[in-house]
Amino acid sequence: MRVLVPATLPDGALGPLPDGVELVHVGDGPIPPEAADARMAILAGTLPPRLDEVLRAAPRLEVVQTVSAGVDWIGDRLPGGVTLCNASGVHDTPVAEWVLAVILAMTRRLPEFLALQARGEWDGRINGYDGTRPASPLWPIPDLEGRRVLILGHGSIGRAVQARLEPFGARVTGVARHERPGVRPLSEAGALAAEADIVVVLLPLTAETAGIVDGAFLDAMRPGALLVNAGRGGHVVTDDLVERLRAGRVRAALDVTDPEPLPEGHPLWSCPGVLITPHVAGTTERWLTRALAFAGDQVRRLAAGEPLENVRREGY
Repeated sequence: MRVLVPATLPDGALGPLPDGVELVHVGDGPIPPEAADARMAILAGTLPPRLDEVLRAAPRLEVVQTVSAGVDWIGDRLPGGVTLCNASGVHDTPVAEWVLAVILAMTRRLPEFLALQARGEWDGRINGYDGTRPASPLWPIPDLEGRRVLILGHGSIGRAVQARLEPFGARVTGVARHERPGVRPLSEAGALAAEADIVVVLLPLTAETAGIVDGAFLDAMRPGALLVNAGRGGHVVTDDLVERLRAGRVRAALDVTDPEPLPEGHPLWSCPGVLITPHVAGTTERWLTRALAFAGDQVRRLAAGEPLENVRREGY
């Protein structure tokens, strides 16, 4: 059984492979002729940018395995009969840590304090131990206890975020495209936003979820509420968000943007009350090691004729 892998695949990254499994390495040059017999492709390294070439060179392909949780970039590019599997679960810990980190940073106003530090300014007005109401523009500073958090996209990452927020005393409500016990349907997202201090977006990007956070949704959020987007930039209508940020209506922490990469001079860069990172929420030192180990498990399942995990039943 032949498996297409990136030329940069580290030795042993997939773990022990069964007899008869042959790895076909694909780099920047011509795709090897052995690809014509490949049954599986692991979309990492050089393969994702060459997906269409890979599909043409591997007409017998049965399984495409990504190392990402999101597969909206694949869409309907796969021919019929090819099974798509994502890496759901691999990114739970790093993305959940990023979400918690930015929630804490924005709740405790760390970006503003860093700005004070850069100016060498000590704003002692915020420390109201003398019983007076602080006159600092950084006041008030809430804590997470009792904060209402709405998680849009209550899959494995959403559950990991909830598990990390609840010890802080946050009150979490999960929303998913498919209602299930304890999780509200996506149709209720707008109404639930009105009760939320923090909205976390972790949804897959689909025709149903694109632009879900628009002006009406942002206006429904509580004044000063925090929007956290670690899903896809296309979930948010950027112009609507810029308008509300400039008005001080909401704040935001964004790991993804629309457009992406965010170009130099884009209005989002200079908006008040926003923290932006360059799509790194799932990027930690060990993420690829975990993703490739999972891909190796999938290779072993396919070789043994066992059911694959993380099979996407839809094109996203």
